[in-house]
Amino acid sequence: MILQREIPYDVEVPRRLPGVAPFEMRDWLHVDEAYAGQIAERLRLLRERRGAVLALDEGARPAAEELLDLVLAWLPEGFVRDGDAVSCPDGRRVVVNRGDPLGTLGALVQEDLCLMETRGEQHVLTGAVLCFPASWRLDQKFLRPLTGIHEPVGEYDAGLAARVQRLFDGVQVGRPLWRFNVLTYADAELHQPRAEHEKRPEVNPRAAHFLRSERQCLIRLPRTRAVVFSIHTYLVDRAGEEP
Repeated sequence: MILQREIPYDVEVPRRLPGVAPFEMRDWLHVDEAYAGQIAERLRLLRERRGAVLALDEGARPAAEELLDLVLAWLPEGFVRDGDAVSCPDGRRVVVNRGDPLGTLGALVQEDLCLMETRGEQHVLTGAVLCFPASWRLDQKFLRPLTGIHEPVGEYDAGLAARVQRLFDGVQVGRPLWRFNVLTYADAELHQPRAEHEKRPEVNPRAAHFLRSERQCLIRLPRTRAVVFSIHTYLVDRAGEEP
């Protein structure tokens, strides 16, 4: 099992949806004790199931390249850049492949990374490296707008949809935002795809063994104006929680 010891924020603090707060860019990318395990699983998925975990519309390539440059500029402690290569916290050396920006990012950082670009009146998912989905599938959400991405989430009604769209519209360069969710799972699998209309198995929150939380960040890219939606997945064994 690939687990963290703890979630580094209080998931018990209630926040009204969409529940966002500002953060400093130096706090964007996290490296924790699950880095080696999560990266190994990401590399396996990219090798064996690339079509399920990576998608990029050709029109979004400039945004993907800009995102790669942004991540390289904000790599946290534990990474060392040496020209077109990066030494990683687990001892690997990753050569930056600018012909495959999302694949390179999937091998570098724990975060899943999604690109949302304005097309028409909504933000559309135009690219992603998404190895650890929490009950959704990239192939079903790719090139869909926000309303389609959140279908069939029950609480995502017209009012909340409008608020989320305004949130994406309002993300400003240099003023990133973050939020979190919290989910309970019966198993510790990180790759949890689920078809759009496939009902998620019911899990008794009190009996579920694992607590899963996504630290979700929103960042506006200055050149292409795309919004980056990053997801750092924390998964802890509830048996280790304090009583």
